[in-house]
Amino acid sequence: MNKISQRQHEILEHFLAQKQGLSIEELADALGISRTAVQQHFITLENDGYIEKNTFDKTAGRPLARYAITDKGINHFPKHYAFLADLMFENLLETISSEDGEIYMTKLGGKLAGKLHQFAGKPLNERVPMLVETMNELGFIVQETQNLEGKKCLQACNCIYHDLAQKYPQICQFDLALINTTLGESVELTRNMAKGDTLCEFIISNY
Repeated sequence: MNKISQRQHEILEHFLAQKQGLSIEELADALGISRTAVQQHFITLENDGYIEKNTFDKTAGRPLARYAITDKGINHFPKHYAFLADLMFENLLETISSEDGEIYMTKLGGKLAGKLHQFAGKPLNERVPMLVETMNELGFIVQETQNLEGKKCLQACNCIYHDLAQKYPQICQFDLALINTTLGESVELTRNMAKGDTLCEFIISNY
């Protein structure tokens, strides 16, 4: 991942405040630095996907390019989704039982799996590596392997909602439902980071 410099962070802050776009000249005036310096930062930020050309202003000379911040640029700044998720799940469990919480997370996992149409009609030996790729894209860091008993399984060394899962173990039903539904096979969670294990391990039946 490319590291954003302090000056580039400052430039992105200006773009956050001016989402309609800014030109190199406008940023140079706002920051009190040369146009060439701003242009170099723009090249880096555009190449890394943080900003993009938005519009061209018509002038008496050549068109003047304006740039705007991208979703990647916006996501460079801190977000507190875990804080909101914690409040929402706490509120949910104040209105339903723990068992109903597990049912709810199971439905959510199944709902996500239902949107993954690329798994339809594929044999199990193709669906497993596809699922590994999908979960890695989500940030789980999963590999297909064999455990110490020689059973084929999926092992994840990162949980994308680790703190929440420690507080609300019902969340683990989401993973189980996602894996169960996409693979069409029963899956058993035999190791669980939320309960102190070093990784999560999912044993796949009939594989």
